[in-house]
Amino acid sequence: MRVLVTGGCGYIGSHTIVELLNSNMEVIVVDNLVNSSLDVLDNIKKITGKKPTFYEYDMCDKEKLRSIFQKEKIDAVIHFAGLKAVSESVSKPLLYYKNNLFSTINLLECMEEFNVYKLVFSSSATVYGNPTHLPVTEDFPLKTTNPYGTTKLMIENILVDLYKANSKFDITILRYFNPIGAHKSGLIGENPKGIPNNLMPYLVNVALGKSEVLNIYGNDYKTIDGTGVRDYIHVCDLAYGHLLALKNSKSGFKIYNLGTGKPTSVLELVKMFEKVNKVPVKYQITNRRAGDIDACYTSPAKAFKELNFTCRYTLSDMCLDSYNFAKKSIDKESR
Repeated sequence: MRVLVTGGCGYIGSHTIVELLNSNMEVIVVDNLVNSSLDVLDNIKKITGKKPTFYEYDMCDKEKLRSIFQKEKIDAVIHFAGLKAVSESVSKPLLYYKNNLFSTINLLECMEEFNVYKLVFSSSATVYGNPTHLPVTEDFPLKTTNPYGTTKLMIENILVDLYKANSKFDITILRYFNPIGAHKSGLIGENPKGIPNNLMPYLVNVALGKSEVLNIYGNDYKTIDGTGVRDYIHVCDLAYGHLLALKNSKSGFKIYNLGTGKPTSVLELVKMFEKVNKVPVKYQITNRRAGDIDACYTSPAKAFKELNFTCRYTLSDMCLDSYNFAKKSIDKESR
């Protein structure tokens, strides 16, 4: 199978490419590198012995995207590409709507034109908004609390309508919970440009002395210790879920939540990180961020039943692997 991976140099995309290549699939990558690095492809080759074909294109440029479909024989698409910072989406909503929606519509038009019908879409648990009860299952009502989440939900709605109009499409929507961790090799991991928006790279920066203090946004949520509760999943487990979705023999329109089903608060994650890595992390409580909710974690029962998806890694693995990747990155920078 020849798979086009959009946003493949990013955090989740790069780990998924490792799974695909290790399963003897051929991979074509399109990425504009706005929040990723070309070095990732070299590191993927070190891990797998293979290097995917790469196009540095912005998917909002439809003609460039179309040229990939003309040149490459594509059997399936995994669509990761998109802006993804919740807080930035609140302050720059038009940027998120324009980028995430235009790029996706361009992709779907190209797929339809070139008769490529198998799609795995990278969605998010943010489409559930602030759930009325937990754990979250795939049949929960959908309601978003920030523009980033709204772009994901709008794309999901586009995919529903597309499938109704053209049942040749074989569409899987994967709603992620909170990926953290890194590949065991320490060669690929979460390495955002600029100030991190996500918890783990921010936490790691503090542990390494690159940032002075970890800001924990709010301690008055209705949770075990007042800090936000999430379902953290190892990125390698999440990547494996994409491989299973691609190989799934059940065709049609499918939706799966990918998470561990185990709720963890921000403070619990910080304490685990300190314990397994034997390093202190200075933190301070600050005001809540716009768009954040009390708690969100899933039931992975449907993915287990239909995809045979299970999580192999623990919270301690996630903390160890994140720190290992960050330390190796610093070693490379200092050489």
